[in-house]
Amino acid sequence: MSAVILPTAHIMSSAENKVENSSTEEEERGKKRKMSLSSCGVCGSEEAKYRCPACLTHSCSLPCVKKHKEVSGCSGVRNKTAFVTLSQFDEMALLSDYRFLEDTGRFADGATRDNLVQAPRVTVKSKKLASNARKMNITLRFLPITFSKSRENSTFFLTKEKLFLWHLKLIFPQSSSEFTQRRVSDKQTLKQILTSYIHPTESDPVTRQKLKMYVQARFDHVKVFMKVEGRKANSVRYHEFDIEKSLRDNLSYKTLIEYPELHVVLKDHWKDYPLKGPAKNDKVGQEKETATQVSPSPQRSPTTGETNISRTAQEMEPPPQKKAKRGDEEQEEGEITDSSDEDDKNIPCD
Repeated sequence: MSAVILPTAHIMSSAENKVENSSTEEEERGKKRKMSLSSCGVCGSEEAKYRCPACLTHSCSLPCVKKHKEVSGCSGVRNKTAFVTLSQFDEMALLSDYRFLEDTGRFADGATRDNLVQAPRVTVKSKKLASNARKMNITLRFLPITFSKSRENSTFFLTKEKLFLWHLKLIFPQSSSEFTQRRVSDKQTLKQILTSYIHPTESDPVTRQKLKMYVQARFDHVKVFMKVEGRKANSVRYHEFDIEKSLRDNLSYKTLIEYPELHVVLKDHWKDYPLKGPAKNDKVGQEKETATQVSPSPQRSPTTGETNISRTAQEMEPPPQKKAKRGDEEQEEGEITDSSDEDDKNIPCD
């Protein structure tokens, strides 16, 4: 009896396996049919075999995939933050979101371990430089050490001589050239500094060739400008420097970020560098007109017989206006108010 049952069970299990295998083969064939129904989106002659994860473009071969990336500029990387409808949200989408959150947490944890991020914005050296610059009526500000301008700054201060050795950047816009000079004494005049660049005989031959337009011009046809810091991008203004004065005198009562950047401009282009000046405001004219209005005639008191001039003057006198925090200097139009001026005054001097 058992000899008859065993073959029958074996036959039934093998039949079930055949049915399952046939169903999976049909599903695979169905997928292949769906893919084969669409042609290659690049050449258009062959049946599609691949699909781009980023833009879902069909392709038939590796050359078509490369050509698709070159023509369309597609990266081929799937957008992990793309919107997926609830009906299309499956286990693969859930796993992708989970891995995306893991990558985000790993990136945030790595940022907290970065030494550059944890480094202080103002170092002891920068505090000393700012303190000594303030004694010379120069406002010196610094960027975080992650900025390239902060890393390349080589400004140094000699305590005994009370002398700044500036990291200086000279920009020659008419020749599209820039030069950086390290450890420039603030006692040097701008004319002495420019001599090694644009003098017809004393300058370096290689530099003289690059700055041929400046060499051919006279010194009185050359002006030096420095951009005013703390202004809006649509209201750029410049300070005009005197080439006969020293670098210290020219930087006095100016604001610098890391180190001075000077623009050496020829005479034909001076108009492209508007200078810092008082803002033009129509309200000023209106206030003058109001001030020049004729005051009412004085009235005589019926009891005392005295004229009531003082009372009339008090009534016409405008209310006192509050003074700005910046003192006597008025804020110019387009200038950005910076509250760090008061904070810099609290920096301890060594």
